[in-house]
Amino acid sequence: MTAAKAREAGIPGDMAAIGIAGEGGPEALRPLRRPVPRPGPGEVLIRVAAAGVNRPDVMQRKGLYPPPPGASNLPGLEVSGTIVALGEGVTRWREGDEVCALLAGGGYAEYAVAPAGQCLPVPAGLTLEEAASLPETYFTVWSNLFERGQAVPGEWALVHGGTSGIGTTAIQLCRAFGVRIAVTCGSDEKCRVAREIGADATINYRTEDFVERARALTDGRGVDVVLDMVGGDYLPRNLAALAPDGRHVSIAIQRGNKAEIRIFDIMARRLTLTGSTLRARPAAFKAALAQSLEAKVWPQFAAGKLRPIIDSRFALDDAPEAHRRMEEGRHVGKILLIPGPTD
Repeated sequence: MTAAKAREAGIPGDMAAIGIAGEGGPEALRPLRRPVPRPGPGEVLIRVAAAGVNRPDVMQRKGLYPPPPGASNLPGLEVSGTIVALGEGVTRWREGDEVCALLAGGGYAEYAVAPAGQCLPVPAGLTLEEAASLPETYFTVWSNLFERGQAVPGEWALVHGGTSGIGTTAIQLCRAFGVRIAVTCGSDEKCRVAREIGADATINYRTEDFVERARALTDGRGVDVVLDMVGGDYLPRNLAALAPDGRHVSIAIQRGNKAEIRIFDIMARRLTLTGSTLRARPAAFKAALAQSLEAKVWPQFAAGKLRPIIDSRFALDDAPEAHRRMEEGRHVGKILLIPGPTD
């Protein structure tokens, strides 16, 4: 896309964005101006309606999760908006299409470039803004709990962080696909909210032993799959909560990168330990995952079985406050950033 063509399409030369001014706290997020990116082959340019705030953004701000080679150094892994320009070879999408998209970075801005294969139509019944809450958590939960973790109807899943974006997404997907789910939360109030969203069982990890509760819920057998964002000393406890032939899927390490486990216990109970990160996976993998979501999950929105859980909305320049809210741990569902004024 040439500069002249961009001007003809009404695309400005530069845009508002949020950058990271060195490793640090939320105050390290700073407003700045950047040239509007241009879509390359197989990419689209999106005028951003909303961007999701996710835990990996916080980790990037702290210097713990750098963007992969070639990705924007701006934070932001998911957006919704309107396609305003197409790169060479893009055939599915047209200018004016409303989409949500998974990014490797660059979402905290008025415009963002996304691979065409990582874009999805806004699900039926959702607003364009609401759709920004979907890509990062739905790609993550579907890939890890249902594909890697192989959760199937009738099984029990244990998911930590029940009222987080990942947790609320996992609750809804499990309900939609017949998997029973227990979630851990940090307060009785959050447990109540998780049950309202659809959790079969909730565990206040501050007052209850989640291993004992998991076994009690399953008549002593243990759960079939654990989706873990905690890591560290949770790993051996998670394994203790698993049934024979259970699967443990790690997707984050909030309590540390190391744990001590008993190898023979894994052998004796035939446990599977796996995990993944999403950001650095090849575009072809993410495109295939998007196709799976569109075919199997997106119809559940039209059927009324899935809905976005939005905690709060912040103006783009208020990104530091959005990060503070996430780190306080009081949010339920997704936090969004809105370029321009918010209501």
